[in-house]
Amino acid sequence: MASDTAPSDGPPAAPSTHDEMARSFGRAADLYNASRPTYPDEALSWMCGDAPRDVADIGAGTGLLTRGLLALGHRVRAVEPDPQMLAKLLDSTPGLAGHHNAPAEDLPLPDSSVDVVTAGQAYHWFDRDRALPQFRRVLRPGGVFAPIWNVRDESVDWVGALSAIIGSSAGERAATGAAAPGNFAPHFEASELRVFRSGKTLDGPGLIALVQSRSVYITAGPDRRREITDAVADLLATHPQLAGRETFEMPYATHVFRARPA
Repeated sequence: MASDTAPSDGPPAAPSTHDEMARSFGRAADLYNASRPTYPDEALSWMCGDAPRDVADIGAGTGLLTRGLLALGHRVRAVEPDPQMLAKLLDSTPGLAGHHNAPAEDLPLPDSSVDVVTAGQAYHWFDRDRALPQFRRVLRPGGVFAPIWNVRDESVDWVGALSAIIGSSAGERAATGAAAPGNFAPHFEASELRVFRSGKTLDGPGLIALVQSRSVYITAGPDRRREITDAVADLLATHPQLAGRETFEMPYATHVFRARPA
């Protein structure tokens, strides 16, 4: 049931560092783009407003958030440090206002050049002491920094069982941690938070592909990868909410923050 596009077995077998995990996604760019969920339009409208805005999408990955923003009429510049992820974005994302192969901590954008800075499933990978001043620098007066995360709804029994197998990601922990007072200080004021409900229809191979797009899988050794995919396959075959079903819904809670420069 494992996807043919999964990362090939091989090193590293040792536990990966935060930086190694942050840089791991390029080797699974196609899988990431195909398996990860998009974001609800109502969440994007809340984060950016309804009028067309100049947006810098930081850590844009393969463009899942970028394309949603473009579809709503915004003018979007994509910034992504991984050349393989950026290549996938450019291959599948027409209409960009610009693109840059660069990190969040050293943005190649002019001062006061955008209305909104976004980060989809990405802020937790940044060095925030260096990235937040960059976001503030490129924002125009009245602008907003708006990170967003899709978080699995573990109140659904089978989703909780999946999390017991694969664990919680850095992004899922960051989505709740970002609500703590002063999370974006001193460069940004207290943030606003809205949570939107959404879902992605999957089948069995799609769920395994989703798991294989996660950094904890990509950076694991071959034995750990097989252990994860075998456990997910068993969950698909035996859990009463999944067994015998051709498709099912992965439920998400989409956490969106808006923070204005201090």
